[in-house]
Amino acid sequence: MSQPVNYEDKKLTIKQWSVQDRPREKYAKNGAIALSDAELIAILLRTGNPNDSAVELAKKLLLQAGNSLNKLSEKSLRELSNIKGIGQAKAISLLSAFEIGKRVRAEKVEECLQIRSSTDVVNLMQDKIATLDHEEFWAVYLNQANRILNTVQISKGGISTTPVDTRIVMQQAVLNKATQIVLCHNHPSGSVRPSRSDIQLTEQLHKATEIMDIVLLDHIIIHHDDYYSFAEEGRL
Repeated sequence: MSQPVNYEDKKLTIKQWSVQDRPREKYAKNGAIALSDAELIAILLRTGNPNDSAVELAKKLLLQAGNSLNKLSEKSLRELSNIKGIGQAKAISLLSAFEIGKRVRAEKVEECLQIRSSTDVVNLMQDKIATLDHEEFWAVYLNQANRILNTVQISKGGISTTPVDTRIVMQQAVLNKATQIVLCHNHPSGSVRPSRSDIQLTEQLHKATEIMDIVLLDHIIIHHDDYYSFAEEGRL
């Protein structure tokens, strides 16, 4: 009697695939639009492991992130490195690609240079602070035409708070010759509802800007894709 066939032994490596099915060849022929998320990730991984091709490894990686590129991009170097078959080198390649994507998007927003709504501010600040595990407080300084003069990190704090000195906010406004300001910070906790201290700080900075004849357009709290706007809620 012949020996039973082990189907696992018959797996093809990517080099044995049909040319049109290999990720790099597909990209070269048809562009990125023709590739799935897993195939794009496989190109970054370059190689698989003894049990999985690069594409199969990429599929398993996505599965662990709920098939979400956003959730995958939020994983730390340690989390990715500890996944079987990934290791530090592959993890760094992935996180570097995600970081480049974030910087490109932020650069495109800043190139527009004009803030017309809270959505523009969210788009500007999303990649800077939306997924951080600590609080950061930023101020966007604008001229009379709502064009960005500068975006400044005012403070960096812990999980639930970050100290903000009103004098620093106003000093930067003078240095940048700003006539308008939008404040922005993140809430790592997940809730974008303002705390009592957020409300008090907004009121304090509103008074300070009025004294300086500067307009406080908004104060926005961000967490991932969610945000709270004091201006939209009629609190400014």
